[in-house]
Amino acid sequence: MAIYNLGSINIDNFYDVDHLPRPGETLASNDHRVGLGGKGANQSIAAALAGATVHHIGAVGAEGAWCVDRLAKAGVKTDNVAVVNTPTGHANICVDAAGENMIVLFAGANAQITDAQVADALKDADANDTLIMQNETVLTLEAATLARKKGLFVVYSAAPFDASRAAHMLPVTDLLVVNEVEAKQLSNALGVATDQIDVPNLLITKGAQGAVWRVGAKGQKTDVPAFKVDPVDTTGAGDCFIGYVAAGLDQGLDIRDAMRLGAAASAIQVTRHGTADAMPNRAEVDAFLTETGSD
Repeated sequence: MAIYNLGSINIDNFYDVDHLPRPGETLASNDHRVGLGGKGANQSIAAALAGATVHHIGAVGAEGAWCVDRLAKAGVKTDNVAVVNTPTGHANICVDAAGENMIVLFAGANAQITDAQVADALKDADANDTLIMQNETVLTLEAATLARKKGLFVVYSAAPFDASRAAHMLPVTDLLVVNEVEAKQLSNALGVATDQIDVPNLLITKGAQGAVWRVGAKGQKTDVPAFKVDPVDTTGAGDCFIGYVAAGLDQGLDIRDAMRLGAAASAIQVTRHGTADAMPNRAEVDAFLTETGSD
């Protein structure tokens, strides 16, 4: 079994600030760091560190070679990452003293992925495999449609959120992942209650309050609380959670155990600075679960 990820690859610029900038404010940062990010790269690295076989489908500019090397070092297969004549996507991230963040994205090479590239990446995929996607690349609908025809389990993280795009993705999605605000926005756009969103599986992340998975309209719900930690940077926590959940499911865990695995991984990740560079490996997560009595 394998996980294919049509996902963004970004260069993250982090700025530590006393508070998040206000409109019209010029704010000096206390520190600056550069790291690998992008919701796609984050999820690929998390899933690979969890022990899954992960194939990343994406694109970088010539200056993004180190990003591809970083993915490979984490165990991600990068044969389907193209180098294009467009700068690598990037994010400027302000992080305040409480670990909250504000992010500005530039799509860059993430918008240059081609249909042929996606088709080639998925040519050997089958019904035992999973496709995960986010809203930071092009071709999510096309990739999901192809994956569904081949029997893959399609996981779609509707972030950064766009209600229209999310609505178009529902018919080709097996698991929709949104946070509480996004779930409300989507239900308002569709004119239905959240528990009536027409998707086989709905996973709503709630930050420090954990997450809930609903099977089918008004179906069985699985609630998993978050672990209590003192966060220093919440950037990428949701991606860490989703990557680990996808890996857990791929490895045969049931929904609750996969979610607990994701909750433990993200609890560790938020106690570190960075995104992809802050992702824990499986041994760390298993040890955390043992220490908390949740193994």
